[in-house]
Amino acid sequence: MELTNLWPRLEPLLADAERPARYLNHEFGCVLKSDADFNFCMVYPDTYELGQANQALRILVNCVNAQPGMAAQRAFLPAPHMCDVLRDEGIPLFSIEGCAPLAEFDAVGITLPHELAATNVLEVLDLSGIPLHASERTDTDPFVIAGGPCAYNPEPYAPFFDAFNIGEGERAMPEGLDVMRRMKAQGASRADILLALAQLEGWYVPSLYRWLDEAEAQERGSWIEPVRDGLPTVITKRLFEEFAESPGWEPCIVPFTEVVHDRLNVEVLRGCARGCRFCQAGMMYRPVRERSADNVVDSVLEGLRCTGYDEVSLTSLSSTDHSQIADILMRLNEACDGKGVRISVPSQRLDSFGVDMAELVAGQKKGGLTFAPEAGTQRLRDVINKNVTEDDLFSAIDAAFAAGWRRCKLYFMIGLPTETDDDIKGIASLAQRAYDRAKAAVPPEQRGSVRMSVSCALFVPKAQTPFQWDGQIAPEESLRRVALLRHSVKYRAVDVHWHDPDTSFIEAAMSRAGRDAAAWVEAAWRAGARFDAWSECFSRQAWEEACEQTGFDPAVVAQTTYPTDYVMPWSHISCGVSVRWLAHERKLAGLERTTPDCTFERCSACGACPSLGTDNQLAAPRTNAKSTAIKPDRNDSGATFNAGSASFEESGTVQPDTVPTCGGDMAEKAGSCMRADYGEGERYD
Repeated sequence: MELTNLWPRLEPLLADAERPARYLNHEFGCVLKSDADFNFCMVYPDTYELGQANQALRILVNCVNAQPGMAAQRAFLPAPHMCDVLRDEGIPLFSIEGCAPLAEFDAVGITLPHELAATNVLEVLDLSGIPLHASERTDTDPFVIAGGPCAYNPEPYAPFFDAFNIGEGERAMPEGLDVMRRMKAQGASRADILLALAQLEGWYVPSLYRWLDEAEAQERGSWIEPVRDGLPTVITKRLFEEFAESPGWEPCIVPFTEVVHDRLNVEVLRGCARGCRFCQAGMMYRPVRERSADNVVDSVLEGLRCTGYDEVSLTSLSSTDHSQIADILMRLNEACDGKGVRISVPSQRLDSFGVDMAELVAGQKKGGLTFAPEAGTQRLRDVINKNVTEDDLFSAIDAAFAAGWRRCKLYFMIGLPTETDDDIKGIASLAQRAYDRAKAAVPPEQRGSVRMSVSCALFVPKAQTPFQWDGQIAPEESLRRVALLRHSVKYRAVDVHWHDPDTSFIEAAMSRAGRDAAAWVEAAWRAGARFDAWSECFSRQAWEEACEQTGFDPAVVAQTTYPTDYVMPWSHISCGVSVRWLAHERKLAGLERTTPDCTFERCSACGACPSLGTDNQLAAPRTNAKSTAIKPDRNDSGATFNAGSASFEESGTVQPDTVPTCGGDMAEKAGSCMRADYGEGERYD
């Protein structure tokens, strides 16, 4: 079926729109296939500026467009005022490439990037004219599917989606869409297509599972019960096993308007085994897979030639952990010398930012740096498995400010499990001493330009992490701790900033809730909640009204601490890491004991490698990052080194000092993983 073109109706509205380029087609690099019999639209549930920079959206659109007979387009949620204009004019939400109504596509995919996007999902569906609930859709409606980080606890979104793609979508998404395409062409019903989809690895169809009450769930060990025989009771994430060999460059779009992170992005590795106990990404992207130095360098140079960008970011959760990162940076700096191209490493490790690494990533333009100690005392850093020390931070600051940086942000979390007031005061002490080190590292005449700031986020317990059983502190308590921190900082030159505890509270409730939270989300949206991640749009009143209407108590969900044998609402979704290992890590946190990174030291027996049928794939053996910056290990052949693995057995517990070691010469040092940061300057961990 040929899709309707809404452009004649949309064009007259753009003269009064804020940033009309958000809604224009024909960006450099965009693709519009006209010979397909199956149309898919990939949606980012926020504005173009945020969504166009999302790598998952680009990857999946390219993967689907590469399939014969399939076409993929993009869509983004218009800015709030434009959403209202479209409703008033009766114009449905449209794709970018063809300006086609989303309701006319065969399938619509919505990525779930963070919990505060939940109401935007409903805004997307309503603007599109697609029934909000999967149970209300007919054979003429598109299939609505989801993926992304929040799919690892899909239940608060379950009634709104036909299916969830759990894990990496490079292979899974085209396969799932192909099932829809073939069976739809054969005249199969919507129910039969969803049943077939549920048989595929990594696909979860919530309508095929009955949701149990808490007592049943704790007795049975799962919150779901299949309504048909033969359905999996545990849905394990899908892994893109060919990542390490796949090219780092793939066609990308150069937008008309400025977007967040408007530069060439090349993913150098996937996964992180540092093991920060609060970090969902560090668990759900295991095992670690590295692209070779040759692959990365060739991809960057090809991408620069094809796009005209003057900045490239080597992206991953922990880019300086790459076994060949120094080699990559030296080769790129040499190739780009004199061309005005900036090479950035936005996920720099705090404990690897030595003098040599500072020189490799310095470039000509130095904005602000963000280092993430996460906690103010070594005791609490051991609890969260953030294996960095004050000496690591001070060495990084010495190197950075000696290399020319003058502004630095220190990123911490408040409300971490076992945190005390002494840990809060430790943040102030650490920040003040870091400021002293920064001033001492620059010439006397430049010390007036040194700036240090502290940014504090409220701890949010995330699904699939060792801290998933830990409750969040109440918003009132978080404000008390912020006040204690502000009172403890004596230097006027050290600024303290903190995140809104109300939005973090909603985030925690969504992160830990079950299927019963969906009615709460819908009621909040109907009360006016949308764009909740935008401080100017967040409506606490809407969420409170939703509580009154539905009887849902988010405080119980967000703030309750459970024993580690409590079955959580996402127990039927597996990222590959075993629940026994997560519980063991929570026990080690209480003992203030750390666990090493298996790509540098011994296997920690998380279970990801055996359950997913693969190993860590390294381009070369990893060594301590600081020494790597001095003596790069050139391995231009792109050979892959596989590290061994171990797992917990059903009986007994593997102690950290008895776990078998991984292959290769793994040196000591553990550390951290990247957290999202939207502040000024580059992102360094």
